[in-house]
Amino acid sequence: MGINFCSKSRGWQRAAGLLLGPLAIVAATSGPWHGAALSSHEDSRAATGQTSFLDKAWGDDATREDEQASRATGLWQAKHDLGSMYSSTKRSGAQKVWKSKDASKARVTGRGVDVALIDTGVSPVSGLNNPTKVVNGPDLSFESQHANTRHLDGYGHGTHMAGIIAGRDAEVVAGKENDPDHFVGMAPDARIVNVKVATADGGADVSQIIAAIDWVVQHRNDAGLNIRVINLSYGTHSTQPYTVDPLAYAVENAWRKGIVVVVAAGNDGADNRLNMPAANPHVLAVGAVDHLGTQSPHDDVTESFTNSGTADRRPDLIAPGKSVVSLRTPGSYSDLTHPEGLVTGDAARRFFRGSGTSQATAMVSGAAALLLQARPQLSPDQVKYLLRSTADPLATDDPAQGAGVLDVHAALRAATPSTTVAAQRWPAATGTGTLEAARGGSHVVDPTNGTVLSGEVDAMGNPWDARSWREATAAGTAWSAGTWNGRTWTGSDWSGTSWTARSWRSATWSGNSWAGGDWLARSWRGDVWTSDGWSTMSVASRSWSQDTWGARSWRGVASSSGPAW
Repeated sequence: MGINFCSKSRGWQRAAGLLLGPLAIVAATSGPWHGAALSSHEDSRAATGQTSFLDKAWGDDATREDEQASRATGLWQAKHDLGSMYSSTKRSGAQKVWKSKDASKARVTGRGVDVALIDTGVSPVSGLNNPTKVVNGPDLSFESQHANTRHLDGYGHGTHMAGIIAGRDAEVVAGKENDPDHFVGMAPDARIVNVKVATADGGADVSQIIAAIDWVVQHRNDAGLNIRVINLSYGTHSTQPYTVDPLAYAVENAWRKGIVVVVAAGNDGADNRLNMPAANPHVLAVGAVDHLGTQSPHDDVTESFTNSGTADRRPDLIAPGKSVVSLRTPGSYSDLTHPEGLVTGDAARRFFRGSGTSQATAMVSGAAALLLQARPQLSPDQVKYLLRSTADPLATDDPAQGAGVLDVHAALRAATPSTTVAAQRWPAATGTGTLEAARGGSHVVDPTNGTVLSGEVDAMGNPWDARSWREATAAGTAWSAGTWNGRTWTGSDWSGTSWTARSWRSATWSGNSWAGGDWLARSWRGDVWTSDGWSTMSVASRSWSQDTWGARSWRGVASSSGPAW
């Protein structure tokens, strides 16, 4: 399969390929569908007009959380919904962490920690629109060439993830983050660095993800940045071992440079290997836990859509990923095609419900940000050790749970392990494999002539030399200003011209695409983001990827025995 976001949706125009899989966002339904699944092979159907895997469902509300949460007054109440962020932050221990203090006596809310979100973009919805909440890194997507779509989330997945990680309503009073009447993410004072790689239909090539990771590594300490976490609610069905896969090497390189990389395990279900790069045992691979509609954790189980992996590589832990309520992107692809994701009783229509390992991944990214504020000296290995060693095992002996369910408060209370104890000794990745194998059967397609991006060329059509790229990545020189792998992808510095505090400048693409067409001759999309959401978004305009974030991102489970992200 291809790159998938562990939720569900579509991509630019799919050929069979890479899905940046928001491995999660799925709308609430009364049926058996579970959550984002960027890893489903069915994503390739989109190109032929068939229903994509990701389009089957956006959320799993089989326990009817909406109805229970709005029964008393007719209005949705977060404290009565097990999928709300209020409930999720409580169950994961985050609310207790917020009452703790770091060495400077500041409350531990993620302040000072930046989380790089490599996804479908972030839109300025309430809860994320504080000008200091989001910094726009480069837009490496095919929508970067139009000011109306640059950095913004036309799909709805990235905004959903950003809300889970670090959302915070302006009305929330400091010290009162556990107020159930307002939206608060796991690390409400962390900052999101928005690195957009996928289009409104989810279209993205694996080379764009690798380029994004390389950019984050090189610019992690730019002008006031402190990127300590990468969230990758995404995965591919790579056909090569992690030891040679270039995407696996890119995340491992980031890990060795001091960045905790949190990756979705995949939504294909039990008896399926972990998607790449979660298959790399050096990073944190996350599955989803199912609360089964009860407050008690004693009957919790691993969500059936979680990839169980193999004896050689399981998820490291599981976190809330069923029917998670986060921020909605009005008029986005997911919003238009999955109205079942809307939350019953939500009068302001701010929220959207999604299931998948994407959401669970965002939970763990927020937890990592909390730990890193409290103990900034922690290495990625130490963060992983703390989260795994303090996770709460399920009552059932299910290997897909890894070490158990996320308990960030227990992790905060635990003693810091020595670097020797926490050190991982897995074989190192080399990155010398092929891009084509990394795509795992998912490809983007040029919408003007249907040419599929395949073989050893990147999204700009430039030849790929794995060994020279590997050397540059390891040395921290893969990017030179706005150039990566020999072509200009983005600008070379920061500006202050967006809704965020600042944005990385864009650049005009020149030369030919992989299909031989001139980038400069392209007519780029004209969708417009307004205060009410996307004003001209049309499903018909989505056609870059055969397999996309969409198809594999929000949900991939058709039934209890089917695959899901």
